[in-house]
Amino acid sequence: MQATLSSAQMPSGAAPAPAQPLVRVSGLAKRYQTPRGELALFQDLDLEIHAGELVAITGASGSGKSTLLHMLGALDAPSAGEIYCASTQVTALSPQAASRFRNAQVGYVWQFHYLLPEFTALENVALPLMARDLPRRQAEAEAAHWLAEVGLADRASHRPGELSGGEQQRVSLARALVTRPALLLADEPTGDLDAVTADLVFDLIQRLHQAHGLTSVLVTHNLELAGRCTRILQLHGGRFTEVSTDHRL
Repeated sequence: MQATLSSAQMPSGAAPAPAQPLVRVSGLAKRYQTPRGELALFQDLDLEIHAGELVAITGASGSGKSTLLHMLGALDAPSAGEIYCASTQVTALSPQAASRFRNAQVGYVWQFHYLLPEFTALENVALPLMARDLPRRQAEAEAAHWLAEVGLADRASHRPGELSGGEQQRVSLARALVTRPALLLADEPTGDLDAVTADLVFDLIQRLHQAHGLTSVLVTHNLELAGRCTRILQLHGGRFTEVSTDHRL
């Protein structure tokens, strides 16, 4: 069996092996058939995201940002190519395995909160854990912890209709993180909010990203918020262009 050297045993001056990316996309393609013929969103798209990064994806409407996010989270399948998250080949998962992967490894925040109106904030946040057959009391205790994390401990018994837009989005963020995922995917999470509330929600995402060691991918049209991320990738014509930090707004 091959031995592994500890850092103390490595030869003097030897460089450590580069960390493997948490997310790796290789040769990704997505094509649709339309009345006018085939539409190709991507062709041979490559992407690497390392653990701990907060990556913003920007681009014009229709460029494929949301479609890419859906494929990263095993909600949609590419026409070709491979997606890996940690050691999982996402593109090889069966529908049942993809569902388990999403529940275990990925948290989602969408532009619309998608909270169930008949349930309280606490019950909405607990739902992903109850889908794992976790006992209700245990699931709700963990949900209460995450509502406190997003500053809504005193709103646990309120239904979505009794919450403001910013509060609804904070509940959806707590629901995304209650399973303690490795990867957070956020699709225009501040798009339905006014500028002040959007800034506060982004501050919260940024704080939780750092505090809990998340790896996060954020789709946004808001270039000011994108400029506060680790990297900005602009999607145009099926290709990524990395925006220099010198050009951030």
